[in-house]
Amino acid sequence: MEITTDGPTLLLSGAFDVRSTWEVRNAIYDLLEGHDQDVVVDLTDVTAIDMTALKVLAVATRIASRGGHHLTLRGCGPAVRRMLHLSHLIRVVEVERVAASA
Repeated sequence: MEITTDGPTLLLSGAFDVRSTWEVRNAIYDLLEGHDQDVVVDLTDVTAIDMTALKVLAVATRIASRGGHHLTLRGCGPAVRRMLHLSHLIRVVEVERVAASA
């Protein structure tokens, strides 16, 4: 898992699973503490995701909300969206809407 920050955006690439959740969790919390604005987690280059990773994102979303901020997921591919729906975590996290292409 590679983690890059670009202002309030966290760019993830690689497999986001139980092996990388602690590192991603810490990076998200650092962004939430270090910025007085909303945080975006970009999952465009995530190749695989598991339930542990989704739970980290759900908990981070609630923590951001308690602090008066939003945590938005960007670049959720079909596999990530499917996992969010199957786990019902889609009700907890905020997924950036993508404009339909003409």
